[in-house]
Amino acid sequence: MTTERAAAPPQVRTAGALVAVQGLAAVVFAIVIALQASSAALPVGTVLGEAAAFAVLGAAVVAIGLALVAGRRGARTPAIVVQLLLLPVVYSLIGPSQQLVLGILCGLYVVATFLLLISEPSRAWAMGVEDDAR
Repeated sequence: MTTERAAAPPQVRTAGALVAVQGLAAVVFAIVIALQASSAALPVGTVLGEAAAFAVLGAAVVAIGLALVAGRRGARTPAIVVQLLLLPVVYSLIGPSQQLVLGILCGLYVVATFLLLISEPSRAWAMGVEDDAR
């Protein structure tokens, strides 16, 4: 067993950056919600609790993305799960919310990130398989 780590392929690093941007979007959303808490129809505590939940989840997703950029193999599976959890959001934008353009753009972003994460070089890297044929 070697102690050296194989460098993450470009697909993984790119996916990591895209995942980190998703997490940053959640953190920004949390800040916007918190700033508008006083004008919400719901109790302020409820709105701040929702903002805190988005902030925590967003920070976790940022950490996952940065771990992928840094070449940590264990971050690939959580990143895939995040993409799968975002698919119903995309459906909601396209269907019930009738925000077709935004839904399609978000869908392309999520699917592209997902495909980068499940590409053959990403899979081989995550499993620690060295391909000497290259």
